[in-house]
This record gives sequence, C-alpha cells and structure tokens, in this order.
Amino acid sequence: MEPPEIVEVSPGEEISCDGGKTYGHPKVYLTLGDDGYVDCYYCGRRFQLKGAISDNAPEEDKSAA
Repeated sequence: MEPPEIVEVSPGEEISCDGGKTYGHPKVYLTLGDDGYVDCYYCGRRFQLKGAISDNAPEEDKSAA
C-alpha cells in the first residue's frame, strides 16, 4: 500500500504530524528510522529524508537514483 503523501525532511529537522486539513488528528512527533523514513501511525503520511529512496518508492523513482 502506498503512503497517502510523502513529505521530504532535512537532516536534523523535527518531524511532527497533525494530519493536515485532509487527515486531521492529534499532533504526534516522529523519529526517522535507519532506512531514512517514518510513516505516521495515525494517517500514514510518510516523512522521508531528502534524497533518500525508500524500498516502497514507485519503481520509476528508484531508477532515478
């Protein structure tokens, strides 16, 4: 299943998610995993380190790296 949205973040940037206007939920703080991304456990938005290609990225994105 694809994440509903991918948000790129910079190294050291604090990551929080409130679902935005579309998914609205309580604000949570998230920590990137060793693989360079984290999915919000409420809404599924993916926060990904800029320049990182996750294993779940569409095939055309993987070939660009």
